[in-house]
Amino acid sequence: MALGEDMDRALRGRLIVSCQAYPGEPMRDPRTMAQVAASVVRGGASAVRIQGIEDIRATTAVVDVPVIGLWKVGAEGVFITPTLKHALAVAQAGADIVALDGTRRPRPDGLDLAETIAAVREQAGTPVMADCGSLADAVAAAEAGADLLSTALAGYTGERPASPGPDLDLIEAITSATDVPVVVEGRIRTPLEAVESLHRGAMAVCVGTAITHPLSITRWFCEALALPEGESA
Repeated sequence: MALGEDMDRALRGRLIVSCQAYPGEPMRDPRTMAQVAASVVRGGASAVRIQGIEDIRATTAVVDVPVIGLWKVGAEGVFITPTLKHALAVAQAGADIVALDGTRRPRPDGLDLAETIAAVREQAGTPVMADCGSLADAVAAAEAGADLLSTALAGYTGERPASPGPDLDLIEAITSATDVPVVVEGRIRTPLEAVESLHRGAMAVCVGTAITHPLSITRWFCEALALPEGESA
């Protein structure tokens, strides 16, 4: 399945915003996430990335842009839409694109990535975004049939160090090795970093924490203000 001209046009060169809150946080509520999603769309986001079945349902009811859906199960190993069952549930909840772990690590249900992608296409007809942690992941995910490649797991799987900003070198490496569109995600804090990601070859930019996670944003400011006198952030 190709991404499709309409979807490609909606995403290419544009901003995707990830609207997520973690368990135990005050904003961890589907209604709140849907309101955040509606706000970023009003600000110009071309798509939103949403975690959790209820959040996806609530968001699709209030936005008219593509919803990239995922389902996190746990917080370690393969936990982003880890099985075919989770992927199909994400599609059935209304996601326009299903995002899942696109690494070469074993999946909990025993299916490999190619089998999972093929089944999502056959049973749901939904494009798949593979969240990758390395160039080898991205090449394997492209061969498995992924419609989009994401750098969301770069720096989190042990194959690459966590760069201070977006992994620009990985973007260049993936775009040189595959023809599958790349969405850069992870540690993008400024508009300039987003623009540079596009210049390095990314099809689109996905920003989460720097836009939609006030706990982290507030902490950045507080930590900067707490620097010893004479030091600058």
